[in-house]
Amino acid sequence: MNYQTFQPHPDLAALISCYWTLEVPKTDKTERQRIVPDGKIEMAFVLGDDIKRYTSEQDFILQPRAFVLGQTLEPFYVEPTGTVNSFSVSFYPYGFANFVDVPLKNLANTETPISDIFGEEIGKNLEQQIIGAADTQERIAIVEKFLLERLGETSTVDTIVESTVSAFLATDGNTSISNILKNDPSKRRQLERKFAKQIGISPKQLGKVIRLQSALKMMLNNEGRNLTNIAYESHYYDQAHFIKDFKEFTGISPKEFLGHKNMELSSAFYK
Repeated sequence: MNYQTFQPHPDLAALISCYWTLEVPKTDKTERQRIVPDGKIEMAFVLGDDIKRYTSEQDFILQPRAFVLGQTLEPFYVEPTGTVNSFSVSFYPYGFANFVDVPLKNLANTETPISDIFGEEIGKNLEQQIIGAADTQERIAIVEKFLLERLGETSTVDTIVESTVSAFLATDGNTSISNILKNDPSKRRQLERKFAKQIGISPKQLGKVIRLQSALKMMLNNEGRNLTNIAYESHYYDQAHFIKDFKEFTGISPKEFLGHKNMELSSAFYK
């Protein structure tokens, strides 16, 4: 598995976490990979063979060749049909809303073809340019030109949304909405409404995902902490609360997560 990340242009660095590529050779026996929520929105391009996304234990769809994966709140499984070669733009939680006019709640928990978001002609043109590019640097240049041009055409994210997400990121999800809005509690319903449109999930849900992210990174980077210490350092009430949230977003327990074959891809992303 060859997973690499690349930093965005300074003018996009506040909105885009990174660009990443993934290359995995074809094998005789493929493994389903469990993908867990990370609080980000992805714009992905499938450059290699098709990738299955399972909708049930047996049923699956083929992911579009160019799509946006909205906020997810539960794990899902993917499986390559051959060689994996992908290029993706990873947006911060409030990042993608700066480039589109559609409510992001409409994109949650699904892969939406980019043509459905940006229009058939624009979407197909971008897809063809990315797929036809010579290398990753050319793909980054293409997608950055596209995004920078759109940045001036769409409305920007509300300050209240951006400041709330920033507070979550700064505290690894360990701050409450009440604390964030302590100077004006009346804005809570407004914040919920704006989050649905510009993030795709509620503030509480995003905070839980970001907190779990922090715990996952501690586990995967083998920092010498046991699960009880990780739970407390991540500000869970107790280990039972940690395990409950962990199962909610990953589908398995923390002990099952470590070393599990179908977690190899998610582990690479979180490391």
